[in-house]
Amino acid sequence: MTGKPLDLELVEQYVASHISVFHQRRLESLKKLSLRRILKRKNPYLFRAKNILTAEALVKGILDAHLSSQEETLFGEFLEDLSIFVCEQVFGGHKSTAEGIDLEFQRSGVYYIVSIKSGPNWGNHSQIERMRRNFKQAAKRLRQNKGFTMPIQAVNGCAYGKDSKPDKGDYFKYCGQRFWELVSGNERLYLDIIKPLGYRAKERNEEFQEAYAALVNQFSLELLQEFCLPTG
Repeated sequence: MTGKPLDLELVEQYVASHISVFHQRRLESLKKLSLRRILKRKNPYLFRAKNILTAEALVKGILDAHLSSQEETLFGEFLEDLSIFVCEQVFGGHKSTAEGIDLEFQRSGVYYIVSIKSGPNWGNHSQIERMRRNFKQAAKRLRQNKGFTMPIQAVNGCAYGKDSKPDKGDYFKYCGQRFWELVSGNERLYLDIIKPLGYRAKERNEEFQEAYAALVNQFSLELLQEFCLPTG
């Protein structure tokens, strides 16, 4: 299967209709937070070592750290879904049911099994070894199917970043442009998706910043009342 040309208008429509879900989930994650729950997850020694002296500075520090991690996860899920949608349009790709595998598709006589991550620096040694085992299990399952004769290529696809040595021996690691070209057949897709990602971003970010400012005020007051000495 060589694939069919990618309809960029369909991609733009998909992004415009689904990016709002990312913004909504981002806002919802903010509204569900509680000060005590976040404090339990953070290293108090680190904040002491950074000589943080005001309630607002402490609150903003723990909020920003928490939100950065949340946003990376949420946006990674969005990009994973987008890449599967694109591959479906071009190569008839589909979301995999195999453990640890996100996408399966045929291209030019090769059957690809893909584990999708946001960026290149996503895991430690044990996590990478687990991915390798998942690739082997998925390939074994495919070869057990009667009549399956295509060569199988395992790929760790990363939505952004670069890797100067993509050949990892038993799998390939394609990042950024290489990954988007693999699933779409379009060398410029990694650039073409940038514009629709900004759909209503200003409006959404203003709404988020208002909720963020209110939470900083609320948590700062709570911190002062519950954890601060009368001397301040």
